[in-house]
Amino acid sequence: MVFLVQAFRRTVAISVTSAAIALSPLLSVVAQAQALSGAGATFPAPLYERYFSEFQDETGIQVDYQAIGSGGGVRQVIAGTVDFGGSDAAMTDAQIEQVEGGVILVPTAGGAVAVVYNLPGVSELRLPRSVYPAIFAGQITRWNDSRIAEANPGVELPDLPIRTVVRADGSGTTFIFTNHLSAVDPYFRGRVGVGTAPRWTTNPIQGRGNPGVAAQVARTEGAIGYVEYAYAKQNNLSAALVENGSGEFIAPSLETTEQALSSVEFPDNFRVFVEDSDEGYPIAGLTWMIVYRQYDNAETAASVRELVEWVLTDGQEINNQLDYTRIPTEVAQEAISQVNDALGGN
Repeated sequence: MVFLVQAFRRTVAISVTSAAIALSPLLSVVAQAQALSGAGATFPAPLYERYFSEFQDETGIQVDYQAIGSGGGVRQVIAGTVDFGGSDAAMTDAQIEQVEGGVILVPTAGGAVAVVYNLPGVSELRLPRSVYPAIFAGQITRWNDSRIAEANPGVELPDLPIRTVVRADGSGTTFIFTNHLSAVDPYFRGRVGVGTAPRWTTNPIQGRGNPGVAAQVARTEGAIGYVEYAYAKQNNLSAALVENGSGEFIAPSLETTEQALSSVEFPDNFRVFVEDSDEGYPIAGLTWMIVYRQYDNAETAASVRELVEWVLTDGQEINNQLDYTRIPTEVAQEAISQVNDALGGN
């Protein structure tokens, strides 16, 4: 009897093992279908971390997103080494033409770029439109410059050199920042220009990603840099009040960013370049997921469709919690529709 039981157990074990071996190719396909790779912008990284964690909890689909900067994300999309990219600088026509089949730019959130500084004893700093572009173009080089002092009566500004801190990598945050500075200051536009990696003239300190810039500002007395608002808030960095188009000095916040982006009109391709605003905080922009219009693998296409729909519905509930603006419902629905049409969804 003991022999029969042992023999039965061996038979069951062999059968289970054989079944597992037989099913292993199918299991492998399922596992691959439930994992997506993405790379790009650090601007929305705190938001995307929450998105992808909750998306996996709800769907079982894992998303591995590497926050390497918008420039890196666009390059990887062009190279075809990721399932989707992330960028705060909308891809140009020339870049899109390098992708066989094309891409869809899916807007996911809006946010502010905070001008952060490290000046011991200065808890509030006002920067006029004539001043902050001049600082990053190298025209104003010391903190007690009269042009800064005039906007900050009663504030004891130190006699320190200004140390500008910029991104070391190709950056959508940099694009948003330089796009605004170029719009409000012709000298900056001609001297530095707009781009994800412009020609800085101040011999700046460099940091990789928004976290790198935040860390450099935090450790450098006299520093001034720019980061997505969430990084300024998380790192307890002082953020300057910036003069908007109406002459008001505005601090970055969810509310003031929503004011600035409230008048944005999205074209059919969702590509928007925000330069300035008379309302709210003027240095703000959008971020996009970049998805292909076609995928070789049907399971990957289905997972991408599901991810886009989740981000633009359930995911939008997270945006305000982390100080990002939401995408208008009608715009989100149109983006979902375009992705479904391209990738064979309902």
